[in-house]
Amino acid sequence: MSSPAAKPPFVAIACGGTGGHLFPGLAVAEQLQKRGCTVALLISPKDVDQQAVKSATGMEIFTLPAVALQNRNYFSFGRSFWQSWRATKKIFQARPPQAVLAMGGFTSAPPILAGNAFGAKTFLHESNTIPGRANRFLSRFVNEAFVGFPEAGARLKACKVTTTGTPVRAEFCSSGRESAHFEDQSRLTSAATIENCRVALGLEPSRPTILVMGGSQGASGLNEMILSALPLLAQKNWQWLHLTGQNDFEKVKTAYAARGIKAVVKPFLAEMDLALGAATASVSRSGASSLAEIAALRLPSLLVPYPTAADNHQFFNASAFEKTGAAKLLEQKNSTSEKVAVILTGLVENEPARAKMQSALALWHAPAAAQQIAGIILDAIAQPATSARAKAKKCSCGHAHGPAKHAH
Repeated sequence: MSSPAAKPPFVAIACGGTGGHLFPGLAVAEQLQKRGCTVALLISPKDVDQQAVKSATGMEIFTLPAVALQNRNYFSFGRSFWQSWRATKKIFQARPPQAVLAMGGFTSAPPILAGNAFGAKTFLHESNTIPGRANRFLSRFVNEAFVGFPEAGARLKACKVTTTGTPVRAEFCSSGRESAHFEDQSRLTSAATIENCRVALGLEPSRPTILVMGGSQGASGLNEMILSALPLLAQKNWQWLHLTGQNDFEKVKTAYAARGIKAVVKPFLAEMDLALGAATASVSRSGASSLAEIAALRLPSLLVPYPTAADNHQFFNASAFEKTGAAKLLEQKNSTSEKVAVILTGLVENEPARAKMQSALALWHAPAAAQQIAGIILDAIAQPATSARAKAKKCSCGHAHGPAKHAH
């Protein structure tokens, strides 16, 4: 009599709160699915999460009632943390996971702690140069931490830290910008592919295109900065794709129309592979997930860090790119319309500088990050279980936690 087939490994990924946590988590989830795993995504109630997971086919989706600590409201935070812990425990009781991966943010802690209680192998990924509070706390309780920037490893307490880069979704690795063509082209995609992206978004196929994207939090300051520079750029033969966020949509749309500037203005766009694929240059905040996508598509960019990001981590992300020549950095407090106009003109019209920046961006692209993380998780699942107490004891040893060599 033949033995019953083994059940596929079940992996839970906590990746809610912002697109910067969610999209890299989705990239790893897709790789785990390809390797035969059953995957559950644990997300927040925020609209960005609920919209983004609509593309996650074949995965279980659970919404956790977690909120971030804001304005020192410890009671609200503690209550939601407890609710999230109970919800996660109920999910894991019904089906214990073999592994739990946390991508950072306020939805991460309850799943990691619950995963430890159920004997799962636990992992976290930190995309930014400066790890967030949740990951700093959780790092001592996981089997392994993955980081996007090598310097983040020294700020985590995990016994094992591996520099993988930040995973990007499959569409950013298969959009026609093949690295084999980079030496022969100033752009990593054929002109036909760029033109197709533009046409799909309602843009003219052959005009230089500036993409402006402020992210889910920091759009307003970026919008004001670009609108102030428009008088200096109105005579350029450029067109704009401007993602404004919800609050400034009408104001920004009216500003372009008043100057007769060709622009597609949207509050939000899910198809970011099209947006980045259409662009000649971008103006962007410097969250780690955005930077990973910019690097994947070799897009020359002006980075304007979100000034109130936790621990000013976006500044340090952008600074790491600028130091290697992979982007231009301009702090919002130091910006003027003249500076913005000069930088954008160089990004669009200075071909030798563009080519040099694209070469530098290639060094930041980690095309195998999601595959690497999925492989390490599956290898760990195959090893004997580690109790939560053993993990905590192991990671209080005081040993140095140096990152592995970057897998670019």
